[in-house]
Amino acid sequence: MLIFSTEPVARREAAVRETAMLVEVTAPRSGTFRPTIVVMGTVIPAREIILAPRVDGTVAALGSSLVPGGAVGQGEVLLRIDDADYRIALSQRESDLEQAIADLEIEQGRQVLAERDYQELNKPLPDNKRALVLREPHLRSARARIESAQAAVDRARLDLERTAIRSPFEAQVISRSVNVGSQVEAGDPLARLVAVDSYWVEVTIPPEKLHWIEFPQLDPGSGSPVTVRDRAVGSEERRRQGSLFRLIGQLEGHTRLARALAVVDDPLALRPENAGAPRLMLGTFVEVRIEGREIRGALQIPRDTLRVGNTVWLMREGRLVVQPVEVLFSDADHAYVSGEITADDRVVTSSLATVEEGVRLRTADSDQP
Repeated sequence: MLIFSTEPVARREAAVRETAMLVEVTAPRSGTFRPTIVVMGTVIPAREIILAPRVDGTVAALGSSLVPGGAVGQGEVLLRIDDADYRIALSQRESDLEQAIADLEIEQGRQVLAERDYQELNKPLPDNKRALVLREPHLRSARARIESAQAAVDRARLDLERTAIRSPFEAQVISRSVNVGSQVEAGDPLARLVAVDSYWVEVTIPPEKLHWIEFPQLDPGSGSPVTVRDRAVGSEERRRQGSLFRLIGQLEGHTRLARALAVVDDPLALRPENAGAPRLMLGTFVEVRIEGREIRGALQIPRDTLRVGNTVWLMREGRLVVQPVEVLFSDADHAYVSGEITADDRVVTSSLATVEEGVRLRTADSDQP
């Protein structure tokens, strides 16, 4: 035997019960409202990198913060590669530069002698031969060798500086791939870092709700406000505030829901103004409550008073009226409606076993003498 439990469907009948049914009612609220759209999302990094060296060598030292979960500051040295070879290379390039400078000075002396010999010759020469006599190509060559030697010094100095691997931003260490003594080459993964100035929350939103949500055009902070809560924690107070950041231009493959990003600043509550706030963990599945656009010219009623066929039960002059309404929006708690309903109406919140148009109703207040 199958038993189906469904809400009773209202019937427009003239039959009226002699005994009025006791019901509870509430008044619709008029005004300007901001509905709440409740969705779920996953905390993901806003910025992350795989730290890699730009020079080869042996890992000589690791910073104390370069451990999973470690907090590192911007510019902090996380790892050092043995720099002995790079110091020697820099010294060699500096010597080459000094030699090139000396060669230029010698050539400049020869230039003086060549000029004097040319003057003593007292004989005009074609420009190409005159340049050779005055050793002009030799001078250009000497100057070019200095420029090349200077570039080699700059490169050797840069390679030496790159033996110190620094964090490009304030970050948390997620993983580390090397230890002291590891042999690394340029491009090898050393560690995974995630920036802690902000995290993203990737959420999925029903496409029909997008009309009520604001996404920033230029100012990243101008999107709809959001409240993020880890429901596993349990406490309603353990919430973080943020805003919608971007609408991803692709529907989620299986659910066909729209994908969007919300941003939460200081997710680890490191700043003094966020002391005591809950910390967000990457990968956490969270509840996200999005504050929607303003709804004007509507009435707010409890969502569970919206009946089958977008109708509401009204108590008018002591009788039940089944009133169709236009539903502008509904969220987890409320429905926002318009139509032949006013703030002076009384919406029936009670469940009725039998629903008939025109049945007599009463409230506990009406029973008071």
